[in-house]
Amino acid sequence: VQLVESGGGLVAPGGSLRLSCAASGFTFSAVSMSWHRQGLGKEREWVAGISSTAGITKYADSVKGRFTISRDNAKNRVYLQMNSLKPEDTAVYYCEVLWGSRHYWGQGTQVTVSS
Repeated sequence: VQLVESGGGLVAPGGSLRLSCAASGFTFSAVSMSWHRQGLGKEREWVAGISSTAGITKYADSVKGRFTISRDNAKNRVYLQMNSLKPEDTAVYYCEVLWGSRHYWGQGTQVTVSS
């Protein structure tokens, strides 16, 4: 199982970023996917999740209405569109999958929201 995140960077408050996670080594279209984040000195927190067919999406209250999770099962990719970014969104963002009773994580991509 391999998960590779990309798309992070430095953005001003109010700006937008789109994160991407490329998945391989498992049946992507059969499983739910999630995004998590971890700020400096903070616990890792769940941000958003999407069901295998994208019929169900869920969000943490802190990002609801600003972030959108989506997936492309033909490309084995999951995305996180982040709008109206705030300094408190600064963190390393990880995608995650539960496969074979084990959680797998990518290496993360840094998102920094600062003026």
